[in-house]
Amino acid sequence: MTKGSENQVIVVTGASSGFGKMTAYALADAGHTVYASMRGISGHNADKAKAAKDYANKHDVDLRVVEIDVVEDASVAAGIDQIFDEAGHLDVIVHNAGHMSFGPAEAFTPEQMAQLYNINVLSTQRVMRSALPRMRAQGQGLIVWVSSSSTRGGTPPFLSPYFAAKAGMDSLAVSYASELARWGIETTIMVPGAFTTGTNHFAHAGKPEDAPVADAYLTGPYAEVPSKALDGLRSLEPADADPTAVARGIVDIVNMPFGKRPFRVHVDPSHDGSEIVSGVADRVRAEMFRRISLEDLLSPVGQAAI
Repeated sequence: MTKGSENQVIVVTGASSGFGKMTAYALADAGHTVYASMRGISGHNADKAKAAKDYANKHDVDLRVVEIDVVEDASVAAGIDQIFDEAGHLDVIVHNAGHMSFGPAEAFTPEQMAQLYNINVLSTQRVMRSALPRMRAQGQGLIVWVSSSSTRGGTPPFLSPYFAAKAGMDSLAVSYASELARWGIETTIMVPGAFTTGTNHFAHAGKPEDAPVADAYLTGPYAEVPSKALDGLRSLEPADADPTAVARGIVDIVNMPFGKRPFRVHVDPSHDGSEIVSGVADRVRAEMFRRISLEDLLSPVGQAAI
C-alpha cells in the first residue's frame, strides 16, 4: 500500500468548526474518505454534523461524521473502532482538536490549566493509543499535527495557558515522529499563525475562573494590555490572510508521495518568527540524531516489516 495522492482514509479531530472543518471539507473535495470527528453529533453539534452530511451529498464527496469527544477515553476508542470497522483501515490522522484561552496566567485555576492540557495535548494521546496498533500493523501512515506559531514565535501576554498547551503538543509530535519512523508512519507538523478572523478561535476563547485575580490585572498596571495584545495581533495580520490556506496546506501534505513530506510546514501570514526558531530547533534535533547514530529515525521507512 503506497500512499500518495490516491484516496486515503482520514480522520480529522475537532472538525465541527475552524481549521478542522475547513480541512475535513478540503480533503473530501480532494477525493479522500474523510471522517470529520466532533462531539455531540446528536446534541449541541447536530446542526454541524448535518451540515457536513449535506455537504457530502451536494458535492458528491466521501465526507462522513464520527462521534469523538477527545477528552473521553471511551468515546475516542469507539470512534476509532467505527472508522476501522467501516473503512477497514486508517491512513491519516489530523490532530486538530484544541481550545484557546485568554487572560492573565495567575487567574486560571490549576483545574482549568489541566483541562486545557487535556483538550490540546492528552486528546492526541488518546487518539494515538486507539489508532496506532492497527496503523503500525499496516506498515505505513501519516500523522499531521496542527500546532501553532505561538510555540516558538512571538508570544503576546495573556495567552500563556494556550501557548503552554500547544507547546506541549508540538513537543509530543516531535518525539512521536522518531518513534514511529521505523513503523513506516510519517509525521508532518502544520504550524498556523495567529489568524484572528475566519475562525472561532479567539471568539470562543476560555476565560480565567479566578475573577478577583483577573480584575487585579485588568484594572491595575496591565489594564491596557488585553486590547493592545489583541489589536496588535490583528494589525500584524495582512488584510488578505486566509485561514483556508491551512486546510489547503494539509491537503498538499496528504497528497505528497510517502517519504517526501516535510517535517514542518508554516502558514503564518504575520511572520511572527516561529519559522526561524523552529528551523534552528529542528536542525539541532537532526544533528543530535546523527551524533548518536540514530539518523535513520529522521525519515520514515516505507513498507515497514512487522
